[in-house]
Amino acid sequence: MKKALITGITGQDGSYLAELLLEKGYQVAGIIRRVSTPNLVNISHILADIKLYDADLLDQGSIERALNDFKPQEVYNLAAQSFVKTSWDQPILTGEITALGPVRVLEAIRNSDRSIKFYQASSSEMYGNNTHGLLNEDSPMIPHSPYAIAKLYAHRMTQNYRESYNMFASNGILFNHESPRRGIEFITRKITYAVACIKSGIKTSKMGNEAKEPLVYKSKIKFGNLDSKRDWGYAKDYVEVMWKMLQQKKPGDYVAARGEAHSVREFLQETFKQAGIKDWEKYIEIDPRFKRPADLTYLSGDNSKAKKELNWQPGTDFKGLIKIMLTSDFELVKKYEQN
Repeated sequence: MKKALITGITGQDGSYLAELLLEKGYQVAGIIRRVSTPNLVNISHILADIKLYDADLLDQGSIERALNDFKPQEVYNLAAQSFVKTSWDQPILTGEITALGPVRVLEAIRNSDRSIKFYQASSSEMYGNNTHGLLNEDSPMIPHSPYAIAKLYAHRMTQNYRESYNMFASNGILFNHESPRRGIEFITRKITYAVACIKSGIKTSKMGNEAKEPLVYKSKIKFGNLDSKRDWGYAKDYVEVMWKMLQQKKPGDYVAARGEAHSVREFLQETFKQAGIKDWEKYIEIDPRFKRPADLTYLSGDNSKAKKELNWQPGTDFKGLIKIMLTSDFELVKKYEQN
């Protein structure tokens, strides 16, 4: 029976990946940071089926102890400071976790067992404001945020360990992928949850304590830019490409994307439309406080390599993704209002 260790197992991608691996008969373990109030909601239904280690990407020794105890054949590094906006406020912390964290995992593997296969979660943000149309594995990378720069460092170091130490180390360059498990501070979930509240007539969210700031809808939903375009997919589709990458005979780098871009404005319009709410503009306000020092205008990826070599392509389309997220948030709003 194969064993896999996942960093970031409590997050969106980590929890979906853990479910997938369990379905495939793996023994699964996860690394979680020790905090006073653990957030295990995404994996609460599989806690009995997985093993958890207290460890941290800032502490290489704790990673090595987990590797030596669990002895996995595969390691998926999904942990990061993953919020682009926060990376501007905390660039040093972002560098320590998102850039150097994966290198500590790679070093731990190099010191423990070089036969372990390693997956690094790279990001489409690394491409920056690129004018090369659909972006592939060979497109120029010109990152425009501390988060993107940190991701690019980890991406290059993964390639370096692969080439220098003959390690099986692969990068998955995943474009935006969302789900009901996405944090509310992320724009897609901010939209679907807000619309669910508006449709349900709720003016103050009882989930405010789970977000970085209270979600209050007495006024309008505030955004920095509605014209940025992203290539959005469903996270549950995208974890499959991670697993497929580590089943190959040779390591490599792969883009995972749908190949179509939609603006924040389109996401808003479709979400309000599915909720049956007209005149969506009256609920929206542009607030300069939400603007980033540098923002990306367009990102869309070419998944030809993944389709050809991994036999992978995402199944859920743009409208289907919104339907999944909005349906879930309607259920969540109803649950919180009943309590």
